Amino acid sequence: MTQHNWRDTNLYREIKLFAGTACPDLAGLIAKHLGLPLSGRDVTLFPNENLFVRLHSSVRGQDVYVIQTTSVPTHRNLMELLIMLQTLRLDSAGRVTAVIPYLCYARSDKKDKPRVPITARLVADMIEIAGADRYITLDLHAGQIQGFFSIPGDVLTAFHILTDHIQELLPGMHDPVVVAADLGFAKKGRNFAAKIDAPIAFIEKRRSGDLDAPAALSIIGDVENRDVIIVDDEVVTGGSVSSAVKLVKACGARDVYLVFVHPVFAPPAIDRLAALPITRMITTDTIPILPGKRKKIEHLLTVLTIAPLLGEVISRAHSGRSVGELFHE
Repeated sequence: MTQHNWRDTNLYREIKLFAGTACPDLAGLIAKHLGLPLSGRDVTLFPNENLFVRLHSSVRGQDVYVIQTTSVPTHRNLMELLIMLQTLRLDSAGRVTAVIPYLCYARSDKKDKPRVPITARLVADMIEIAGADRYITLDLHAGQIQGFFSIPGDVLTAFHILTDHIQELLPGMHDPVVVAADLGFAKKGRNFAAKIDAPIAFIEKRRSGDLDAPAALSIIGDVENRDVIIVDDEVVTGGSVSSAVKLVKACGARDVYLVFVHPVFAPPAIDRLAALPITRMITTDTIPILPGKRKKIEHLLTVLTIAPLLGEVISRAHSGRSVGELFHE
């Protein structure tokens, strides 16, 4: 991926990058990849917990990208994103794109029981109404969430980054097998296995009532005397992956690697992960891992950055080039 001369493009006047307060390190890496500064803004939290945003300079007619993940504190980060989008729209930005590495409420994507909301749809509507013309996000929990947006967008995947890293580790692995953390992840797990040319196995589990941590019941496939790569889209409380690790170990697995995109790490995830008999935990920086959490799992943790991917997609969106070509689509 190479840097680009933005003066060669004429779809919009210039790229302007803005960052919320949720993922400053990632935003800085994206800006560095693009060779552009992060534009100045003030984000003020008043004593009554109301947020206020002020831009340092005009964005009239410019191609603006707002980088803000919506992890914990979820409601603060989501409102900050919405207020920044509206601020840019009211300042007459030429186009506004919400860059959301991790989209909150993605699990609330359907009415799976009576008298419940579809909050993912609500979040999509709010992003559009606030002023976004486009959106960019990664590895949605469910593909149908794309249909909740009426504006165009790019739903990317970090699995290319993760599989490239795993391929570097393969020579040191013994007869590796990819294990999908549940049957709902079977298709993505199969694609992951195909990319690294490894067999696939599946964990069959059920969720009982409103429990967030379903019990892993059985494994479909062979893991005995093999190194196991457990793949999932996110780790929230760590219940699913804990059950998965214990199950594959009970079935005779050797070294176990956890690979996932979004390190949500809600309590008690860190304590659960730190206690697991795993060799390596590989994730991305869609969500920043706080130092206190990171310290407990530092010896297991590898964090891969998605900044070059997002930077390249921003450059292609600005200049009107295909994003699918990045993934040979």
